[in-house]
Formats: sequence, structure tokens, C-alpha cells
Amino acid sequence: MTTLTSLGLHILAQVNLSDALSEIGGARFVTGFTMLIHMFFAELFVGFAIAAPVLQAWGARTGSPRMDKLAHSMARFNVLTFSTGATFAVLFVVILIGLYPRVTTSLFTHFFYFIALAMLSMGLALWGMYSYYYKWDRYSVLNKKRHIALGFTMGLFIWIWMLIMTGIDTYMVTGGGPGRPQITEGNVANFGAALQGIFNPMFVEMLLHRTFANLSWPAFALAAWAAFMYVRSKTAEDKAFYDWSSAVGLTWGVGFLLLQPLVGFGIVYALKISAPGGSGPGSGGSYGRLTEGATSNLLTINLIFVVGLFVLSNVAMFLGAERHPDRAGRVPLRFFGLVAAVTGLYAVSPLADFPFLYMRYIMMLVMILATFAAFVTYLRGRARFRYGSPGRSYRATLLVLGVLAAVLALNMGFMKSNSRVPFTVYNQPDYTVEPSPPPTGFGR
Repeated sequence: MTTLTSLGLHILAQVNLSDALSEIGGARFVTGFTMLIHMFFAELFVGFAIAAPVLQAWGARTGSPRMDKLAHSMARFNVLTFSTGATFAVLFVVILIGLYPRVTTSLFTHFFYFIALAMLSMGLALWGMYSYYYKWDRYSVLNKKRHIALGFTMGLFIWIWMLIMTGIDTYMVTGGGPGRPQITEGNVANFGAALQGIFNPMFVEMLLHRTFANLSWPAFALAAWAAFMYVRSKTAEDKAFYDWSSAVGLTWGVGFLLLQPLVGFGIVYALKISAPGGSGPGSGGSYGRLTEGATSNLLTINLIFVVGLFVLSNVAMFLGAERHPDRAGRVPLRFFGLVAAVTGLYAVSPLADFPFLYMRYIMMLVMILATFAAFVTYLRGRARFRYGSPGRSYRATLLVLGVLAAVLALNMGFMKSNSRVPFTVYNQPDYTVEPSPPPTGFGR
């Protein structure tokens, strides 16, 4: 089977698919669309793989059966949807080999050892996931600590896989940074050169951003799922569980969302210092294209989405606070929410640079601080919440939050990948976004 698969991929690499894909949007559209579908499931998988054992351990410490039930639901989601994400990942690799055989081969050989380590880590993550899920009934009762440890192996190894993929991805966006070795025949499969490529100027910031994002937007997705499942629930016990789950998702989502703009600023700054300089199409780096070129509109759209997520998070916390028997905290929540909304809308308005250039960033900072204050107020009241009868407005807000968080996550990936155009590996003219001709033979 392995031989047949390798033969099929080799044959595909000889076929020029550019003309065949031109009728359905072109090579870049098909490649990007396939990758976005994969990322949708992959980000959920990473977020739930990290969060599930944490929730279970927390539940074991506090004696909450709800934590255990929610962790089991997350693990079940990963088991059921992993094959979908993996299918699109394989399809993405197949498309890359067919459309971009030169850059694909170069990247695979340049980062050979790291890709091998990533695949080993993926295998260990899958072992941890299946052992964690299918031995739940036995280990969660007889040896809970061992069972939780299996869950943590799932989260740890999938995070290592994400770490390596982030290094390769950021290398393609920055070109490795000024003075870093490019992909040449002399450093193919060179561990030292590949290591320098992994630790490029954007790597640490993007790794933090993705880690927090994969714990934030899947949490909003969890809250939206719980709001939807509440409607379908028949018993009071199930309604209370899904209402409680929506509060957990909202709490985790907002908590990690607060870190995102700060780390995002670090990413943009890293892009700026990674610009190669000089003159020509690559002189400004990905930062120049992101802020001044064709993707500058994507950056504006992304900023609007971020503000929308902060504002809706404040609305959801305000509406969710009605579960408190005394409705305590709703007055400060309303105040902080209004401050966040006004400053956020100002930051994305045409007046953002008035009265001086950095007003936009000041308004964004005030929005973050106001949301943090609302978050602390919400957390202080959660201990006395009574779950089981959330309002319709609250549930509707969570559904919108989940959709918006997913769109924001996918738009960030789309924006980042387009910032390196016309290069596939930034500032390396041999690797461009145009489909390369199929190889005509070996040794060329």
C-alpha cells in the first residue's frame, strides 16, 4: 500500500493541474480553500486536546462530575472529527505536490528531520487520544491519574506538532529573516540550517498566538455548541449541564482572547524587523504587503472582527450574569462593556488617528483593559450562578460569537499566507505562488 501511494504521488507530480483548476477559481484558490478546511478542524482538535485533560484534572480536584463529562465530550469530538481534518491535510499535500512540486520537495527535504519529528509527535498524540478516549470507563474509575496522564500526552504531542509546523510556516512568511540561509542545494536536509529556519524572527510570537488562539476560539465554539444543545435538551439535568458548559466556554474564550491583541502586536513587529531591506518587490517584507499592499484591506477586516469579538464577549458576560440570584455585577459589567464598545468602535472608525497617530492603539488598549475588568467581575459572580434557564439573547449572542471567532481565525490564516505573495517562500524568487511546471526528469 505504501508503494502504491508513493507511486501515485510521483505520477501526480508529473501532471500540470493549473489548467484543470482554472475553471474553479485557480490553483491558489483551491489550495487555500483546502488548507482552510483542514485548519478549521485542526485548530479545534488542538484546543480540545489541550483543554480536555485540564478540565478532567480540575474536575478530579474539585469533585465536579460536570468537568469530567465535558472533557469526555471534547475527547469524543476529536475522535469523531480527526479523520475529516486529516483527509483535507492529505488532500492539501497532494495538491501541493501536483501544483508546486519544486517548492514542496525543497521544503520537505530542507526540514526533513523536523517533519519526521512532527509526524512521530502526531503518531504519539493519536495514541494518547485513542487510549484516553476508549479506556475512559476503565481508567477514569480505577486509575484516574493514569487516565489524565494519557490525556496530557495527547495535548503535549499535538502541541509539539503545532510547534514544528509553526516554525516551517513562519519561515515561509519571513524567508528566515535577514542574514538567514535560504533553501539551496548546499543546505538541503542540513539540520543546522533547518533549525535556523525554524527559529526565525516570527516564530516565538506566532507560536504563542496560535497556542492562545487554539484555546480561545474553540472555547467560543464550545459555548456556541452548548447554547445550541440546550435547545435540544429534554431534561432539567441536561439543560443545566449545557448552560454551565456555555459559561465555561465563554470564560475560557474571553480569558485567552485578552492575550491575543498583545501577542498579535508582537507578530506584526516581528514581521517588520524580518524585512530584508534594499529595493525591489521583496524589500518591505511581508510587513510591507500586510500594511500597505493588497492585503491591507484584510488587516482592516481582521481588526473589525477582533473588535466585534471583544464587544460581543462583553455582551455575553453581561447577559450571562443574570444567572446570579441577586443579579450582582450587572451594573459594572454594563459600564465596562460600554467602555469597551465605544473605544473599540473608535479604533476601527475613520477618526482612529485623531487627535494623533497612536490614538488607535490607545483605544485598543482601553478596550482590552475594560474587557479584563468585566472578565474579573464576571468570574467573581460565577461561583453563585444558577444554571438551567439562560435567556434567548444570551444564547443567540453565543452562537454569533462562535461563528465570528471561527471566521476571524480563518481570516488570520488567509491574511498571513497572502502577505508573502508573490513568493511562496518569502523573498526567494525561485519559489513563487504561481504553479510550477511539472518536473521533466530526475536530476533537474
